[in-house]
Amino acid sequence: MRIVVLVRHVPCAVSGLSFNPDNTLRRAGVRSQLNDADAGAIEHAWRIAVRRTGSQVTAVTMGPAEAAATLRRSLVLGADEGVHIQDDALAGCDALGTAHVLAAAARRIGFDLVLCGVAATGSATALVPAMVAEILGVPVLCAADSLTLDRGTAVIRRVDRTRVQTLSATLPAVVSVTPRCGVGRYPRFDAVAQARHKLVRTWRLSRLDVPRSQVAAATRVRAIRPVADRGRVVIECDPPAAAARVADFLARRELL
Repeated sequence: MRIVVLVRHVPCAVSGLSFNPDNTLRRAGVRSQLNDADAGAIEHAWRIAVRRTGSQVTAVTMGPAEAAATLRRSLVLGADEGVHIQDDALAGCDALGTAHVLAAAARRIGFDLVLCGVAATGSATALVPAMVAEILGVPVLCAADSLTLDRGTAVIRRVDRTRVQTLSATLPAVVSVTPRCGVGRYPRFDAVAQARHKLVRTWRLSRLDVPRSQVAAATRVRAIRPVADRGRVVIECDPPAAAARVADFLARRELL
């Protein structure tokens, strides 16, 4: 079984982060780490692989040179190899551009199952898994609290408020997992030592046949159209009086 795990590097802390006008994330002295939810996906991929002879787990990430640390951590946790997509055109890439790149990587590697965390710690949009599945043309099962594979079918269970849902999809498929899917193992020394000898490949967009224009077009605002002022209320007074007027405004519209 070929399992591709999509992993992200996220800041260890929110302090020191800034955004430039091109929406490029700058980590001013802030260390990055493997996204916690994606670490759970690596753990689950390892559990699946050890039960199936000949299985291969490939961790895929995209980003600057610092993102390589995310792959090294993934190799320690059980991935067999890593792929680092690094290209200047990826600076400031949004969810749609990210999905195009990751889908192209998964297609090139070949997969029976694509796993990832339900959302990144930083953005928490949870958009990428569904977008990747749509681009690949395969089913998606999101927010899995448990995952089992049975005769070419992925079966997940998830808790939705007070009820438990059971969903299934025929492989190949994309599955995003929550922290409830399993607790990761603490890596042993031999796993750390073996990870140093595992293969990590670096690919550029040209290797994936992804046009730079496709990625760049998704990251820039092309035009801003002014919206007509519809009943805007401007309050200019001292803070206590302003708070009272805002409360009255919301109460009149039954929003409080």
